[in-house]
Amino acid sequence: MSDQFSANIIKLLPNLKRFAISLCRRPDLADDLVQSAVERAFRSQSSYDPGIRLEPWLFRILRNQWIDVARRNQTRGVEVDAETALDLPAVDGVRDIEARLMLGKTNAALQNLPEEQREVMILICLQEMTYKEAADILEIPTGTVMSRLARGRLALAEKLGINQ
Repeated sequence: MSDQFSANIIKLLPNLKRFAISLCRRPDLADDLVQSAVERAFRSQSSYDPGIRLEPWLFRILRNQWIDVARRNQTRGVEVDAETALDLPAVDGVRDIEARLMLGKTNAALQNLPEEQREVMILICLQEMTYKEAADILEIPTGTVMSRLARGRLALAEKLGINQ
């Protein structure tokens, strides 16, 4: 199981990194969170049930790591967020430029959502988790996930000026 477990974790590293960035908004801190979460996953490998998907289990570990870091940072004082740059290649064409601008606006609007809505939006819309998986990761009822997602979508549409 160890070799397969390791291989599966390696496949999920990009997803973990994206989720970590969405939580902390800093690529350098996201790398540290992912590393800590993976270390914890390997230490807790014996408690992992192979009958469930690995991804939600890892995301929950990563989120718990983030909560620990956030609590520690509260005692240290205010932390300044650095802007994360989108790593998209420059492309010619009006359509591609408009799409890139919209992606940037969407990312900025998503980052300005309340944390509870942003987490749900990232897990459901970007990471393609089920409502139940997101509820398990966030340790909240499925109905709460659904209402946060609905409020998040409405807020995002409003911030982007999309008519509903």
